[in-house]
Amino acid sequence: MPRVLSLSTLFPNAHTPRFGTFVARQMEALAARPDWDVTVINPIGVPPIAAGRYAPLAKAACDGLENGVQVYRPRFTLFPKIGGRFNPAMIARKVLPLAWKLHAERPFDVLDAQFFYPDGPAVARIARELGLPFSIKARGADISHWGEIDYSRSAMVEAAKSAAGVLAVSERLRLDMGDIGLPVEKITVHYTGLDRSLFRPLDRDQCRAHLAEQFEVALGPEEKLVTSVGALIPRKGQALLIAMIADMPDTHLALVGRGEDREMLAAEARQLGVGKRVHFLGGLDHTELPVVLSASDVMALNSASEGLANAWVEALACGTPVVTTDVGGARELVQSDTAGRLVPYDPDFDPEPFAKATREVLAANYAQAEVAANAARFSWDANAAALAEYYSGLID
Repeated sequence: MPRVLSLSTLFPNAHTPRFGTFVARQMEALAARPDWDVTVINPIGVPPIAAGRYAPLAKAACDGLENGVQVYRPRFTLFPKIGGRFNPAMIARKVLPLAWKLHAERPFDVLDAQFFYPDGPAVARIARELGLPFSIKARGADISHWGEIDYSRSAMVEAAKSAAGVLAVSERLRLDMGDIGLPVEKITVHYTGLDRSLFRPLDRDQCRAHLAEQFEVALGPEEKLVTSVGALIPRKGQALLIAMIADMPDTHLALVGRGEDREMLAAEARQLGVGKRVHFLGGLDHTELPVVLSASDVMALNSASEGLANAWVEALACGTPVVTTDVGGARELVQSDTAGRLVPYDPDFDPEPFAKATREVLAANYAQAEVAANAARFSWDANAAALAEYYSGLID
């Protein structure tokens, strides 16, 4: 049985259990197959003095067998805000002795990075020392953010050139990667997976009753619910959605996620007089998210950039159409009216085009089954099968 050692800074831990869950689900699905053995190293960056918000993160740096995958969490030295340039080297220095030890005990066949920076350049160094082929996966923010910085872009290009293969979560991201100098001929598109036992159409009325009971989101018989799933950060642009519902008096907005913009968004809602119609649900467990999505009439995402947002796929699978900016792989999902609408990204945050598209979807009132059909091709089994075939090609 071939063995893969996957390095990912984007991975859940005891302190941030929702962080990078899609990476965990992917590697768990691969490990569940009979043809691949999977080990994950999840380096956790902690400053020399692990105080404040870093203290619980340091405590979460624990190894363990998690859902069939052996996970190691070495701590590497992190210099907040100024250390981005040094993170690949710091990770490689900390991980290499562990990788050597594990490789000596049971040799690996291929190495893998699940985020392009800093993971990719770090894995390139480790693979060179171990004499193994390696792959790097791009997910979106790693390209749109780190690809715009000279030192990280140079490191990413160098790592990609020496990689045996490169993955992207959408065709649009593959082309964006070429725009920053990454070798497009090496890039394979590898779409995300989906837990089909969780994300499926649920009874909308029952889900709304649950929403009222658990989150105090009480909707009248004729009122509509728009939900946005994503971190509350500037790139996700939730302020436009708040401005949009200010002109949609029978519509509520539920924001799922946490982040630095929380207080700003709450203040914006109060200022526009829609505080009672904007609901902050925080970070939700995956068992709660399908209920919220099935209760919703639209899932809206006003992102400045994406790879292929899991929230798009999960909403469609629950029978909820999406209204989203035309970024990343959105066109690869929204290919019919029943899937929703695409809106050009507007840096000036004019809410009217988004409102127009949302009103169209609300008026159409598509059947949940029709909407869910747009996500029929997504599953973790399909994701793992494609990944297994791809890895096998790297070691043949």
